[in-house]
Amino acid sequence: MRWKVAILTASDKGSRGEREDTSAQVIRELVEEELGGGIVDYRIVPDEQDEIMAALIEMTDYFQADLVLTTGGTGLGPRDITPEATLKVIERQVPGISEIMRSSTMSRTRRAMLSRGVSGIRGRTLIINLPGNPKGVHECLMAVIDQLPHALSIVSGREGEHGA
Repeated sequence: MRWKVAILTASDKGSRGEREDTSAQVIRELVEEELGGGIVDYRIVPDEQDEIMAALIEMTDYFQADLVLTTGGTGLGPRDITPEATLKVIERQVPGISEIMRSSTMSRTRRAMLSRGVSGIRGRTLIINLPGNPKGVHECLMAVIDQLPHALSIVSGREGEHGA
C-alpha cells in the first residue's frame, strides 16, 4: 500500500525563505523509506491560524491525503498555534499518538513535555503535529511510525479496527 502523505510546515521564517526547511526533509525521508508513502503535497505557511487551517483543509479535502504531517508551531511561543489550528479542523482527536511521541522522547530531553502537538482525524485523513526541530521530528515520527499503517488503514476505511 502506498500512502498519500502531505507535509505542512508552519514557520514565519521558512515562509519568507529565511530558513531552510530541514524538518520537512526528515519527514519526506521517513515517509518514503519507513512508511512506503508518497508525498502528494508540501507547503510552508507562516504561523497564522487561518493559513494553517486552510492548508490542512485543502490537503485533506482536495488532495485527499491519507496522512498530513505538520512540523513547527507546537511550542510555547506566542506564535506557536499549530495545535489550535489543527483542533479547529479535525473531527476527532487521537491523543495516544501525541502522548507516545512526548513520552518516548522524554528519555532524551525533558523539554519534550513542553510540546503541545495534537493528533486527530478529518474525514479519512489522519493529521499529526510534529515539532519544528529536525531531531525532534525524527524521534517523534519514529516513535509511532510502526503503528501508522494500521491506523491509516482504519481511518481510510480500507480495513476494520480489528483487521476485518
